Amino acid sequence: MTVEIDEGSGFCFGVTTAIRKAEEELSKGVPLYSLGDIVHNGEECERLRRLGLIAIDHEQFRRLHNVRVLLRAHGEPPETYATARENNIELIDATCPVVLNIQKRIKRDAQADDGAQIVIFGQKGHAEVLGLVGQTRGAAIVIESGDELDRIDFTRPVRLYSQTTKSLTEFRHLVEIIQERMAPDVAFHYSDTICRQVANRLENIRHFAATHDLVFFVCGSKSSNGRVLLEACRAVNPNTHHVEDASQIDLTLITPSVHSIGICGATSTPAWLMEACRDKILS
Repeated sequence: MTVEIDEGSGFCFGVTTAIRKAEEELSKGVPLYSLGDIVHNGEECERLRRLGLIAIDHEQFRRLHNVRVLLRAHGEPPETYATARENNIELIDATCPVVLNIQKRIKRDAQADDGAQIVIFGQKGHAEVLGLVGQTRGAAIVIESGDELDRIDFTRPVRLYSQTTKSLTEFRHLVEIIQERMAPDVAFHYSDTICRQVANRLENIRHFAATHDLVFFVCGSKSSNGRVLLEACRAVNPNTHHVEDASQIDLTLITPSVHSIGICGATSTPAWLMEACRDKILS
């Protein structure tokens, strides 16, 4: 029996950078807060907590003064930066460069004053989406699927963006539907803002899952990207099982008919966690 860890799984560039920044700042021995969980993985957040990182929510953030706060890769709305200035909070900004670029583009479009509706294809309430909506002072329309397109006024110009971790196939489908429904001679512009480092993982992880008899997909329950990748694995290999850590590995699934086991995960899954799952199987 062989056990293989998917080389393409694990932290994306943005998450890797944010965690590296957190570790660098924590090594200075000065208190460091994180606005929200630095990554949607409970095990990794617990590791950083033991190093001294203190996770807080936005309400707690507004009550802090004269401290250092790390902004995670997902990005933040303008209000967060305003609060930091008012409360003399030093921000360690680890916002992913891809997300920062999208924020700037949405802000520019929102200020264009051409009557266009800013539409964001994304998960309502997701940290990245909240940061994007914040660039429009809350005016953007967030849609999670084609079922919600009636919220758009197709007689007015539309500018469509996407959360970086959404499905490229679904985004393209939305573009086609909106193009069909737009009133004649009304402008429709769309920006494919899906991160290719994430989007390309879909095809790779499908291939990986299909080449094994049994697959353990490792990710936290809060991971939006994880849900997409997990379903992609299950679509090609029904013998795919979601676990959050090694303790959830069900060894009874390893029957005599299982000759190869694959271990993979989301962009928020640390390599050490997948390695722990492998070690449990081999122990």
